Amino acid sequence: MNKMDLTISINGVSYLVEVEKTGGTGATGFSAAAATTTAATATPTVTAAPAPTPAAPKAAPVQVAAAAGDTTIPAPMPGKVSKVNVKVGDKVKKGDVLIILEAMKMQNEIASPVNGTVKSVNTNNDDNVKPGQVLIIIGN
Repeated sequence: MNKMDLTISINGVSYLVEVEKTGGTGATGFSAAAATTTAATATPTVTAAPAPTPAAPKAAPVQVAAAAGDTTIPAPMPGKVSKVNVKVGDKVKKGDVLIILEAMKMQNEIASPVNGTVKSVNTNNDDNVKPGQVLIIIGN
């Protein structure tokens, strides 16, 4: 018995390896230096993962035009809305945090400049906004 066939699996791929006895110094007398390899006849099967289901689109906020005397709260800078803290009908006071806007890896609090009632919320969590875009309208 001078030759031996072995099947070796590496990263899910099987290889048929032929090793030959050469009088090596190992415990078995087989030398890996004289081994030759060939790909095994069995080929690995690759199963494709199912396509991900697309997420349902977010409901677009209802845009309400500001009436005379209403206060609009625009985005002061481009960024991503991290959290909307108010909803239509909420009573707010001057200084209340309405929205947290992430810009340049910083969380920026957008506070109410007036006392009033929220008439419109024109953005959702995770929305990207542009400078000047009206985020909230507050009525007196």
